[in-house]
Amino acid sequence: MSNDEPLISLENVEVHFEQSKGMFDFFEDPEVVKAVDGVSLDIEENDVVCLVGESGCGKTTLGKTSIGLQRPTGGSVKYRGQDIWDAKDKTGNVEIPYGDIRRSLQIIHQDPGSSLNPNRRVMKILEAPLRRWHKEMTASDRRAQVLSLLERVGMSPPDDYAGRYPHQLSGGEKQRVALVRALLMDPDVILADEAISALDVSLRVEMMDLMLELQDQFNTSFVAVSHDLSNARYFASHGGGRIGVMYLGRLVEIGPAEEVINNPKHPYTKVLRWATPNLRIDEDGGEPPVRKIDIPDPKNPPSGCRFHTRCPEAREACRVNSPEPVTVEEGHTVSCFREEPDHEYWNSPELVDEDEPSATAPSTSD
Repeated sequence: MSNDEPLISLENVEVHFEQSKGMFDFFEDPEVVKAVDGVSLDIEENDVVCLVGESGCGKTTLGKTSIGLQRPTGGSVKYRGQDIWDAKDKTGNVEIPYGDIRRSLQIIHQDPGSSLNPNRRVMKILEAPLRRWHKEMTASDRRAQVLSLLERVGMSPPDDYAGRYPHQLSGGEKQRVALVRALLMDPDVILADEAISALDVSLRVEMMDLMLELQDQFNTSFVAVSHDLSNARYFASHGGGRIGVMYLGRLVEIGPAEEVINNPKHPYTKVLRWATPNLRIDEDGGEPPVRKIDIPDPKNPPSGCRFHTRCPEAREACRVNSPEPVTVEEGHTVSCFREEPDHEYWNSPELVDEDEPSATAPSTSD
């Protein structure tokens, strides 16, 4: 396979979930939630990508799909050019075994305690991946590596922490153990799924700095899911990475962190920035830059541009047609007709709202 291949490549990925309507509606077709709907994204070596958006936008589903924890219903997900699900199903020409792919793609959960065996001490928890993937290591070698990493993440004296059970650790300490366990797999990509949101504000920056330091040491890429645009900015900016903005299953804008924050192109990105007080650069904190309408139902998304029902810049073309990503700067793309000077949007009539429900403030919490 070509060395030019991205580490992870998602092409036109769809993840659609069927939801039954109830026990008395079994003769009706199930409702379909388009959690991810036509997203393409490349993740490179030693990359940082932060996915942000409101609850239900599909960012967690996209994150899990990117590391092979969620099977797509359409499109493809490739690791170093190898289709992950072809490897899983052993179909076609499989050049990278699925076991190697799974080891290379790891996750840190929002609640690390739920993923740590409460009946095992930290040393036993952390030795497990070494026993499985490094059978040549002796017991003393495994212990030495675990203790070294515990000390590296600030859990000192490491012998003390290695002998504890998960319930004897704080939330931040559990998160560090989860990070160490992921790193012991020697992964290429780690999905940090709201990994710092449960921590005290004072510990969040410390944890993000630690993750970025270890990224340099282990040459690992991070895909971070966050509802907090401020945290996403810090992590992506300090990691030289990108922020990807999702809305109702679509990736509507992605680019370098500071470019997206200081020069947002999609109207929805501007809404997220407005909803994050310490990122309001030009706004005066008055009315949000959004029309007075509730968030649409993900089971029945709007036609055309999915944000058109809330967008203050929407025109008739937005209701009818769905914008494709366009490049506005190197590495910065946006799905919005306003970035196409010759698009019919500019000659299209403005949308007029009739009897809209009252506005609801944008929510970025999950």
